[in-house]
Amino acid sequence: MAKWGEGDPRWIVEERADATNVNNWHWTERDATSWSSDKLKFLLLGLSVENEEGSCEVTEVSKVEGEASINNRKGKLIFFYEWSLKATWTGESKAGVKYTGTIEVPNLSDENDMEDLDISVSLNKDEPETPLSNLMKTKGAEKIREALGSYVGFLKTEFTQGMILPTANGVAKVQSTSQSKATQDRTRVSSSSSTTAPVNTGVKIPTCKFSMKEKFLTSPPDLYRVFLNQEMVQAFTHAPASVEGERGGKFRLLEGNVFGEFTELVPDEKIVMKWRYNNWPCEHYATITMTFVDRSSETELKVECRGVPDNEEERTKEGWKRYYFEAIKQTFGYGARLY
Repeated sequence: MAKWGEGDPRWIVEERADATNVNNWHWTERDATSWSSDKLKFLLLGLSVENEEGSCEVTEVSKVEGEASINNRKGKLIFFYEWSLKATWTGESKAGVKYTGTIEVPNLSDENDMEDLDISVSLNKDEPETPLSNLMKTKGAEKIREALGSYVGFLKTEFTQGMILPTANGVAKVQSTSQSKATQDRTRVSSSSSTTAPVNTGVKIPTCKFSMKEKFLTSPPDLYRVFLNQEMVQAFTHAPASVEGERGGKFRLLEGNVFGEFTELVPDEKIVMKWRYNNWPCEHYATITMTFVDRSSETELKVECRGVPDNEEERTKEGWKRYYFEAIKQTFGYGARLY
């Protein structure tokens, strides 16, 4: 019989505030299928390439079939994903002639290296031959490969937050593996995923609240519409965006770095939303309340932020000033004195 304090450490239960999966010993699994489907559509839609012949853009992602999951056993993450994708590309020559074609990726899987992906690009049968087809088969295919590499990178960072829990001494040992010969350092990850996501410890994080005010030379209805209209959001962010301008509608912008959901809408007066940066602890959202006040010849926008992680306060303030306030004024001519 082992003496008190001795024995196999695997059977010793460490003290944890949440008493969850001690030492990360138990097998846990997280379904990443729905998240992956949304992420793949977002990364592919709007991808574009151009040369002296014209330009091409992915205009529709029509098929995302497959599944993805992550398992944690003994502090080791095991990734499973298998996808078959189909998309539509549209090209326009310098002369203004438009063409359409398809893109198919049948084997995005943890069994394959990113370099081994089959990316099939074709021109629709009823379309005449065009050099733009070759543009999509070369530069276009390369951009698609990079976007799919980004998906794998996000899967291994953004989605895995909170799967490795800290032990009593506060240290979470993370090991990552896959059921394939593909290695993580060979996966290309776009610059938008370069910021390492913090680990969600499963413990309530310290947050803060703050308010900002800004004046815009426009009416409350016009300014209100800027935040809910997808085309206008794409205009002031200068990038593809997904915006469902209704209560319960989702939004995703700035290359996926910002996303959330509209929870309350009072036309021309107030917008309340769940809002987050993509590298915040998993499932943690701030509550953003925007109030539009009519000041005769201008609109005063009051922004109240609650639940922002303490260490993200300055970054969030600067992000709103730069990517919302200043960008909207420059894009739509609503410039006014900053204060």
